[in-house]
Amino acid sequence: MKLGEDFYLEPDAVLAAQNLVGKVIYSRINDIEVAGIIVETEAYDGAADKACHAHANRRTKRTEVLFQTGGLAYVYTIYGMYQLLNIVFSAENDPKVVLIRALQPLIGLEAMQHRRGKAVFNPASGPGLLTKALGIGKEHSGISLLADQIWLEDHGHYYPELIASPRVNIGYAEEYKDKPWRFRVPASPYTSNPKKYGPEDIIYSGITQP
Repeated sequence: MKLGEDFYLEPDAVLAAQNLVGKVIYSRINDIEVAGIIVETEAYDGAADKACHAHANRRTKRTEVLFQTGGLAYVYTIYGMYQLLNIVFSAENDPKVVLIRALQPLIGLEAMQHRRGKAVFNPASGPGLLTKALGIGKEHSGISLLADQIWLEDHGHYYPELIASPRVNIGYAEEYKDKPWRFRVPASPYTSNPKKYGPEDIIYSGITQP
């Protein structure tokens, strides 16, 4: 079942990041349809979060999409080469966003491998790799996830426990750098760096995914 507008109005980015795990993301780019189960996410909790691009309600041409009503894609470039896919949540002018970090391929594995240029079984095991596997680029930033190019569906995948750990590469975020707002499926070989768990990782149970 395709997720509707109400799903994207969740005002708590941390809960939204948990709820996204297990959902299926589709892309139909250049008439090629692929899909994967989301197995890893990171929450960025709006204006208060010093790791969020919208910290202190900072509005730029790039971040303006974060201030729109939830249900849009936010795609940006890091290191001059990787495109990262985020999903905008909450109401207008409340810039909550979730980074999609890894997928378990479900449909179109060969197409994903071709885009990656590698015949690996996990072509979407990292935020910069999954956008390449899905065919998503900066040109898709701001598009609606209620349309027919990129969308999410609920196939009933549910994980009663998730690994919660600090987010990646945000050492500048001061008191926010150690927030356990990265969520992963335990023992999944499709997450980014699946074997690199540390003492800061905890098992988070009691997830209330819709």
